[in-house]
Amino acid sequence: MRESVQAEVLMSFLVSEELSFRIPVELRYETGDPYAVRMTFHLPGDAPVTWAFGRELLLDGINAPSGDGDVHIAPTGHEPLSDVHIRLRVGDDSALFRAGAPPLVAFLDRTDKLVPLGQELALGDFELSLEEALGRILAEENAG
Repeated sequence: MRESVQAEVLMSFLVSEELSFRIPVELRYETGDPYAVRMTFHLPGDAPVTWAFGRELLLDGINAPSGDGDVHIAPTGHEPLSDVHIRLRVGDDSALFRAGAPPLVAFLDRTDKLVPLGQELALGDFELSLEEALGRILAEENAG
């Protein structure tokens, strides 16, 4: 059985209203952490930066503004499958990215085939996997 799903999408990093550039972003989903997706942003001249957040947040944000914390995702228009804004915040700093909805939907569809939404607890040893995932996330935060 596959244990992960990966995809690479191009997103626009919106530096200001006048300046943006396209960057590759790796999307990753693992059965060991079935509620989360990870996005690794490859910014020019910097080390890759990985953010982990709820898979359901990404799904919800494609259709309507979503997110109460450091991650906010919202469609840019009213038509179905319009582009999506992804805003990431750390303290007072934030970064804004724009992505096409179709590659995100395709990625989420692949994660749903691996672990259907709502079936995450059926994976058995999720509690142990959650402890390990939290340990990795805390180690990544402390290292970066």
